[in-house]
Amino acid sequence: MSATPHDTLHQYLNEIRRQVDEELERLLPGAQEYPPSIHQAMRHSVFAGGKRLRPILCLEGGRLFDGDENCLLKLGCALELIHTYSLIHDDLPALDNDDLRRGKPTCHKAFGEATAILAGDALLTLAFEVMSERSESPERRLRVIHEIAYAIGAGPGRVSGQMLDLETAGKDADGWNVYLIHTWKTGAFIRAAVLCGALDAGATEDDLAVLGVFGAKSGLAFQIADDVLDVTSTREQMGKSVGKDDQQHKATYPAVYGVDESRRIAERLVKEASEALEPLGERARRLREIAHFLIERTH
Repeated sequence: MSATPHDTLHQYLNEIRRQVDEELERLLPGAQEYPPSIHQAMRHSVFAGGKRLRPILCLEGGRLFDGDENCLLKLGCALELIHTYSLIHDDLPALDNDDLRRGKPTCHKAFGEATAILAGDALLTLAFEVMSERSESPERRLRVIHEIAYAIGAGPGRVSGQMLDLETAGKDADGWNVYLIHTWKTGAFIRAAVLCGALDAGATEDDLAVLGVFGAKSGLAFQIADDVLDVTSTREQMGKSVGKDDQQHKATYPAVYGVDESRRIAERLVKEASEALEPLGERARRLREIAHFLIERTH
């Protein structure tokens, strides 16, 4: 059952999280399926918690155009698998070297580096297996897959953003570099999440242009808010290490602009993202609410 327009945002988000978790349970191999070590590692990270933001955006993008709920749910779960793969790999000692994620030991801490690398590989591969399943419109689904692959690769996308993040650590950050890192590493995939739901549901090119602006601006705002929380929040609230950006001299918005100005930038981006949705009228209300939630959250 999908959430209704009368639900509060909190109820709406919880309902979609429940649907996503149930579908992920169906998609992932069982913990004891042979060889159990890899499947347990995959499940450890997927079911550690999380906002399920990318599936939520995918579903809402598709619902705007009366997309098939089951198709959108599977597509959203594929995005969550990709997101979890990226977290597993980002946490590795060679990259961010974190020992806590979503309040639990990171995958390499719980299962070892080799298994964590393979678990990430397996989740990424499973995501494309899920996305390439039969759909009502193979042409639209092919475009969806292309959009997602571009957003997470080096075209520029998540991989390029991660590379810039590594290369600028310890150096004097500037506004342009931090903008590129956040736009590529985080924003591109969030933008793709909104777009791919709409694409799969048959949105027009004009509609996709509107959602592309919304996704790009809200995705950047999301990462700026995350940077601020790394400075202002606690390990218990975040469920992961905090303060590491400053310790590692990472290029972040607070490092360049300070906390207060970073908050103002995020608020401006959300305002612009919401305004971009005006052609879609009241039916885009949930997306506007989600955009504000991204910068008002405390964890």
